[in-house]
Amino acid sequence: MSNAPSAPELVCPAGSLRALQAAVDAGADAVYLGLKDATNARNFAGLNFDDAQIRDGVAYAHARGARVLMALNTFADARDASPWFRAVDTAAALGADALIVADTAVMAYARDHHPALRLHLSVQASATSHEAISFYQQRYGIQRAVLPRVLTMSQVGHLVRHSSVDIEVFGFGSLCVMVEGRCALSSYATGQSPNNAGVCSPPSAVRWQDTPAGVEARLGGVLIDRYGADEPRGYPTLCKGRFEVEGRRDYALEEPTSLNTLALLPELIALGVKAIKIEGRQRSASYVEQVTRVWRAAIDLAVDTGSRFAVHSSWTAALARHAEGQQHTLGAYNRPWR
Repeated sequence: MSNAPSAPELVCPAGSLRALQAAVDAGADAVYLGLKDATNARNFAGLNFDDAQIRDGVAYAHARGARVLMALNTFADARDASPWFRAVDTAAALGADALIVADTAVMAYARDHHPALRLHLSVQASATSHEAISFYQQRYGIQRAVLPRVLTMSQVGHLVRHSSVDIEVFGFGSLCVMVEGRCALSSYATGQSPNNAGVCSPPSAVRWQDTPAGVEARLGGVLIDRYGADEPRGYPTLCKGRFEVEGRRDYALEEPTSLNTLALLPELIALGVKAIKIEGRQRSASYVEQVTRVWRAAIDLAVDTGSRFAVHSSWTAALARHAEGQQHTLGAYNRPWR
């Protein structure tokens, strides 16, 4: 009998039907998507799915052996939670394989009305201990938890060993220095929280202005960066702005860099991590296809070779084209100062 660890599920983003098809064709085991409304934490104009697109996407994925996870990962409006409850009903009716949920009222509704539908605890729920995950499991019946991107490798291992639910971690994509679900920066600058409004930088609050000193990016009136004429400009978020601190202008909170854990794959697999998530529902179908293809090959090789696994230079080059600031980091997984 083989004691080889099983391959973690590769969970890939789908901000559109085309991206969903690209992910499935490139080897995704599961895709995650959201509706075109405030139930979705990537509620950007021009992205996401209506009912007909979800139906088509579910059919396409299921015909090729892939699963569809629907993200209902914002917190319901206390004045009227019915849109979130309707979204649960929609997911069940259209054949979604699981819900990714943060709000306890939404979990309770799904548990009571659709008990056969799997519940995955969203990263927005900010569960960073096995005790917290156990609470959600016992109370709402969650079967998987997505960990915030602030835990070290040893902390992830401790949590996996002490939890009876599947654990999913982020493997590649934009890095968030905050514990997701607890960030108040956007609320401070714009009056809209990503936990409710669905975006860190609402388009209505973003302003670009040409000035003699360069192009200024403002969020809710707050100057968060200034770019030279030929300098690349990322979409402005407050945490990745450049500010003057003690006479030095630099990234005060977080540099624009992408999480890339390819080198840690054998360790993550050995720990028993059940799923690896690729971030980027706001990214193009081309991004989804290329990143999925790299990670499919890497996971398969890591399972086959174990400790002899080595990252191919072609993978690194392919992912570098899609990294923020063309930089990679292991993020909180590797903190040598601890």
